[in-house]
Amino acid sequence: MTFLSVEQSEGRVSSTSGIAVDFIRDWRRAALRLNASHRTAFQHGYWLGAWYEAFHDLTPLIAVISDAATGKDIALVPMISHTRRGIRVVEFADLGVSDNNAPILSLDADAPDAISKALIDALRALPDGFDLLRLRKMPAQIGGKPNPLVSLGRIGSSSLNGNLVLMGDDYEAYQASIKRMQMPRCWRVFSRHAGARFEIAADIARAHELLDVMDVQQQARMRKLGSPFILNDETHARFYREVARQGVVEGYAVVSALVCDEGVVATSLGVRQDATYYLLRISHAGDSWSSCSPGLLVAERTMAALHAGGVRCFDLSIGNQDYKRRFGAQRVPLTDVSVALSWRGLPYAWRDHAAQGLRRHPRLAALAARAMGKGTR
Repeated sequence: MTFLSVEQSEGRVSSTSGIAVDFIRDWRRAALRLNASHRTAFQHGYWLGAWYEAFHDLTPLIAVISDAATGKDIALVPMISHTRRGIRVVEFADLGVSDNNAPILSLDADAPDAISKALIDALRALPDGFDLLRLRKMPAQIGGKPNPLVSLGRIGSSSLNGNLVLMGDDYEAYQASIKRMQMPRCWRVFSRHAGARFEIAADIARAHELLDVMDVQQQARMRKLGSPFILNDETHARFYREVARQGVVEGYAVVSALVCDEGVVATSLGVRQDATYYLLRISHAGDSWSSCSPGLLVAERTMAALHAGGVRCFDLSIGNQDYKRRFGAQRVPLTDVSVALSWRGLPYAWRDHAAQGLRRHPRLAALAARAMGKGTR
């Protein structure tokens, strides 16, 4: 038997499966749970705290899953709820800024099938009347533990993937493996400029200065390409600066740059979790600096500096630009899941499943996309 009680800010669903689910509508309260846990860099408290603060117009819906008998927390799923085209959707706290999404798992989390079933049952039982659960860009593993929510979908069903460079302890050996990129030559060309140096921001003020430059350089690049750019709007700018404010001093947020007397030539932003670094954004000062490939160079210099500090896994972000292959990145599949929570959500779940299947057949996928339209996104 399943029962539900709802208070003003949270509700609990318990069932005979022995799993209890609490829904908390305030990230600050939820963040007090599961401090010792398996998570990726995008479930770090600095990232999610900044996200929920910046995107405050959306409704937080954080599921805390626990053992009903002991009350011990097993997993935490950071989500939001909102309405699109009349369909009430639940999804990860992301909106495109995170490279991956996943639950946060306790150190001894187990029973993956029970966790995923309990979450879906709990969402269906809430009085909000949700229609569709969408979980996108999920890795198969979280800190070496299986992601329990991936079992709801098909591994690799996401249209996006990670791009992972795995290194040993010898950085010179890695440099030799990518010698065709000519990074040493690029560094020599850049070093001819007066005051040329590479730096990683050591304090909040400098990190924010470099983010200001990054926004200007990326906007100029996108304008030249005729593409929209939103990462410097009020909400996104607040988000990235808050991540830097909280994380730059202890090395979670990494803001780096190529600088000379003429100004900031290139910048990069990434986040670090233990021995893994995720590269998120790169900018450069334009074609006049192309002789030293500043965008690639700032990425490579950042990798070298972090390797010296113990990082051995470098994820060059989602998307499959050619330069990532030249850096030696291997594609890491991610998984999308869509589950109808009501009859109203069924057509959208079916559409998502069809799109996921078609991704294995690019030409058919292109035809289907034109025929089906955009639907609820």
